[in-house]
Amino acid sequence: MNTSIVIRPATVADAETWSALARRVFFDTFGPTNDPDDLAVYMADAFTPAQQRAEIEDPARRCLLAECDGVLAGYVLLREGAREEAVVAERPVEIQRLYVDHAWHGHGVAQRLMAEALAHAAAVDADVVWLGVWEHNPRAIRFYEKHGFTKAGTHRFRLGRDVQRDYVMVRAV
Repeated sequence: MNTSIVIRPATVADAETWSALARRVFFDTFGPTNDPDDLAVYMADAFTPAQQRAEIEDPARRCLLAECDGVLAGYVLLREGAREEAVVAERPVEIQRLYVDHAWHGHGVAQRLMAEALAHAAAVDADVVWLGVWEHNPRAIRFYEKHGFTKAGTHRFRLGRDVQRDYVMVRAV
């Protein structure tokens, strides 16, 4: 199947659609292995049109949307200057979120989003790109390792009442 993938910056007009996608892919990814109440608490704050609008308008963040054959299929949210104890950098860029709708797995969407994220980091003269990934998400860990990321430490991630451990992964730009 030959899929046309277009990567573009999100605009305020995308906030509602992006929010719906973000909620769906987060639930699909983490719903089966987490308490529904904890998931609901987290998602109620993290994935609302108002929250996505605020992220789009934040000058330190950049959201890139992936469209496949005209359908929103994934996104990456970057945050410039984000600091983390395990990250040694002067000009870091965090990949705050990178998700692809499960229907589009295997179509090259994640690879294109990662390439665009790394290109953006280079364009803003970042020296390190870093991210946090749940220790119980081996598929994502393998994906990041294939793109040159290595584990540099851990940090805590709160999902509702559940405090989880994420690996902090880094790579030079």
